[in-house]
Amino acid sequence: MEILRPMLINIGGRIYRKNTVQEQCYQNEECEEEGGFYAGAAECTDEPCGDIVVEQTEKGFQCKLPVPSPLFKYIIGKKGETRRRLESETRTSISIPKPGMEGDIVITGQQHSSVISARTRIEVLVETFRKKQPFTHFLSFPLNQPEIQERFLQFKEDVLEQCSKDWGVDGSLFQNPAKLHLTIGTLVLLSEQEVQRACEVLQSCKEDFIEKLMRGKTLKVEVAGIEYMNDDPGMVDVLYAKVQTKDGSEWLQLLADRLMERFLNSGLMLKEWDRVKLHATVMNTLFRRDPYAEERSNATSGKPGPRERESFDARNILKKFENYSFGELELKTVHISQRFSTDSSGYYTSSGHITFT
Repeated sequence: MEILRPMLINIGGRIYRKNTVQEQCYQNEECEEEGGFYAGAAECTDEPCGDIVVEQTEKGFQCKLPVPSPLFKYIIGKKGETRRRLESETRTSISIPKPGMEGDIVITGQQHSSVISARTRIEVLVETFRKKQPFTHFLSFPLNQPEIQERFLQFKEDVLEQCSKDWGVDGSLFQNPAKLHLTIGTLVLLSEQEVQRACEVLQSCKEDFIEKLMRGKTLKVEVAGIEYMNDDPGMVDVLYAKVQTKDGSEWLQLLADRLMERFLNSGLMLKEWDRVKLHATVMNTLFRRDPYAEERSNATSGKPGPRERESFDARNILKKFENYSFGELELKTVHISQRFSTDSSGYYTSSGHITFT
């Protein structure tokens, strides 16, 4: 990274620069400030930056910062060293709720600019370590209508009948038909407040652009054809069904991309691609060990180690089932699906959803 052209990151609509500094790492512990993030926004001296609210008190200034409790430890650091360093360098006092408690981090100081500087640095720490957390939810289009499930089970039966002698192919690779879905993106929601915020963001999508985009139209799609995610069809980790609109339009791609963009801007979604990759996983080598692993292959966080992957030979499957049709359906809802969960229908438990047709 060039010193004169540091990496820029977007946090809550504000732009920060990432400067390269050396931080001491303790044994068996990650560095508290990887890459040394410092925010250009912290250079403000007279006015709050962005949506930062600083209150004047009898002893100076105070600012409250909502942070999920699982991230408190990264602000505290080993034996409290990160907090002490932040307090010393910004000349502030940083109060963090006790373990097991939820609440805001409270920053107090005699100088207005010092409080803003401390908050900005804490925000960057939170953003840095949020990206290291395993995702908890994902935004999804359910594809588990009865016809699709029936055709999927027939696909599984045919593959096992015709290709079970191929290296690595067995019944443990297949998706749970009740959980067939399109993943728009993965979310890290670490508190009830963040789940509620995600629900509000999803509702705002409906009000701001989905209804205008759809204009009362139905979104009919076809699930047909299979593809793989590796360079070598003889060593495949994930096999997926392609999903496209019946009329050949870009409506589904446009809708998915707009949803992804809105959630990325909210800071709750992990960026995986520049555009949403429209696909429905039908076979995944991670299922051998973990039946809940279906979304993990799409995530940038919580990735499995390479030894967890046990590829299979998909050449015959691709040859025999290249154009296999799983059926057609009308997409009507978008869900905030909870990882490691199952509802009464067999699909993922929904933390919130919208209906758009």
